[in-house]
Amino acid sequence: MKPMRIASPAKAPKSSYILPHNLSGERQRLALMSELLDPMHRVLLERIGLRPGWQCLEIGCGNGSISQWLATKVGPKGHITATDLDLRYIDNLRAPNLEVRQLDILKDQVEPAAYDLVTARAVLHHVKSPKKAVQHMANFLKPHGVLLSIEPDFLPATAATPEPLRAFWQAWLQWSSSVGIDYFIGGKLPALLSASGLDHVSAEGNTALYRGQSPWAKYWLDTLRELRPRLIESGYVSRPLLTRFNRLYSDPRIWTSAITFVASWGMKPQIKHPGNSKRVP
Repeated sequence: MKPMRIASPAKAPKSSYILPHNLSGERQRLALMSELLDPMHRVLLERIGLRPGWQCLEIGCGNGSISQWLATKVGPKGHITATDLDLRYIDNLRAPNLEVRQLDILKDQVEPAAYDLVTARAVLHHVKSPKKAVQHMANFLKPHGVLLSIEPDFLPATAATPEPLRAFWQAWLQWSSSVGIDYFIGGKLPALLSASGLDHVSAEGNTALYRGQSPWAKYWLDTLRELRPRLIESGYVSRPLLTRFNRLYSDPRIWTSAITFVASWGMKPQIKHPGNSKRVP
């Protein structure tokens, strides 16, 4: 069994994320994201066949909640490798079958054809080349290994109600595009998985409807509080838009929606010997 390894957070590379880990509320933001998305992620992992003994790799593990859960599911004969650009929020991960590594999915490589499962959540909308990242993840899979990616698609935001929220999200999407974030990447992932050579690609979306003061509303209020100076300085998002957004997201009578989280998964095909149609493991 591989020993647990934790790289020093002091050596973490500068994050290219628009929401870098050094924001003052980052620990709370990651915890809230885990509360909101972990249940869906766990159900999907079990549906694709997660079982004891699997070798699993998580890309961009954040606070490590999914990697910690995976470690309990694969058992002592399995192994979990949890990776992120910045490791400061996963220094509490403890399991004999869990290893922590620093990884930039666009630059760094891990063992090729070594994993039964590779999973990433809310990572690819931030990276410069999602296509390259998906290809790397596909390369890490064993034959018959599964890649599961969960990414946002902000199509619901373009029709959000009431109208002041729709106006805010239009400005938000213009700003995010200007800084290199693709908030529509979720709908593009099935094609990227197919292009990487994976078979049996499938996808589905999960859209949350929520009201003001709910956990989803709190997530966005906290996020915009962190980003407010940057958003106003950009010229895309005005103070009045932010004021109206804050008022509506603080009103429990208001129900709305903004994101569909698209889960896409596919399987690495078995390797064929050249000139021989017989499949080999």
